[in-house]
Amino acid sequence: VTLKSGASPEELENAKKKVQEQGGKITNEFTLIKGFTAEFPEDKVNALETNDHITVEADSEVKTQ
Repeated sequence: VTLKSGASPEELENAKKKVQEQGGKITNEFTLIKGFTAEFPEDKVNALETNDHITVEADSEVKTQ
């Protein structure tokens, strides 16, 4: 979960709170970017995806060239 450009830091805190309210667990918080990773019930992800201030991405493998 990452904060979109122009969103306030409060929006990130709201997203973290929403994760916990919906039964999720924050697993890592980032300092270089405004974001975090979380384990989240799949059937509850839409609760975050409707937030206009954050981007939600599924976990995936990242490779460099």
